[in-house]
Amino acid sequence: MFTRAIQELVTGMERDSSSMKIGIDSYCYHRYFGEIYPQQSTPSHTMTLEDFLDRAHGLAVDGVSLESCFIPNKDPGYLSSVKDRLDDYGMDRVYAWGHPDGLEGGKNTEAFEEMVESFEQARNIGAQVMRVVGSSLMFRNEPHGPQIQRLAAMFRKAVLVAEDYGIRMALENHIDFTSDEILQILNAVDSSYLGLNFDTGNFLRLLDDPVKGMKKLAPHVYATHIKDLKVQKGVPADEWYFFSCTPVGDGVVDNVELARLLRQADYDGFLAVEIDFLHPDYLGDEDAAVEDSVKELRRIVAVVSDSPESIDGVEAP
Repeated sequence: MFTRAIQELVTGMERDSSSMKIGIDSYCYHRYFGEIYPQQSTPSHTMTLEDFLDRAHGLAVDGVSLESCFIPNKDPGYLSSVKDRLDDYGMDRVYAWGHPDGLEGGKNTEAFEEMVESFEQARNIGAQVMRVVGSSLMFRNEPHGPQIQRLAAMFRKAVLVAEDYGIRMALENHIDFTSDEILQILNAVDSSYLGLNFDTGNFLRLLDDPVKGMKKLAPHVYATHIKDLKVQKGVPADEWYFFSCTPVGDGVVDNVELARLLRQADYDGFLAVEIDFLHPDYLGDEDAAVEDSVKELRRIVAVVSDSPESIDGVEAP
């Protein structure tokens, strides 16, 4: 207990409580958890959830988003041990449900039941926010109007459960809907228990400007995926990974302005770096990309804290 108290004291001294928080989504390490895209190679080693938490702690981040598909055991006893480790590390946490296709545009009632049941698992790890997925790129070419109507109906039911648990849902833009369509879903449900997990890269993959999207959606953001992207030559433009991930700061996404808009909206979550398809220029080293991204997020937080307002659209130096 004494060691933990000293650690928390030192951490508190190092971190300005008024600064934005930084985190990591466990999906950055999906290859190491066993999910390998056909275009990717098998890594030299695997990773456990505990390995990920230890790595995040080693990088001194403030929070983690835990993809439920990589949590090996949903037993309450195991989840309690995960909560204890997160508490010991002083980390915020998001329980991330729905990979890869979530509610499948509102057509999968079994997935809806699974999502509702996941509130219990989110509570068992001490999460106050649960990321949810309504649709995915698999359904983006199907008519959006019926998907939005079905999802709004599902989420109107789900927010009643969310309120009972005191856990807010954060709907991710999952290469499925534009910022206007996401806002349409949120307005149709009209509950403080449904907000947004704003993915800074996925709007761009739909050619929907992330900064314009954030200006509309910032008050609704409960969680984030901070991505940066650049074009991968040789990949067809209609492939989702045409825009592949880079370390934050190396790509074309204006994450400084996005963070500034979140700060202006009094966002109280953390900026969670996420990597899905790492650009080949980075030689398959997601861990190095995560470490570089965390460093860049610290720089971004410092810039935004020093100059929270944009000046004629120009980033602070």
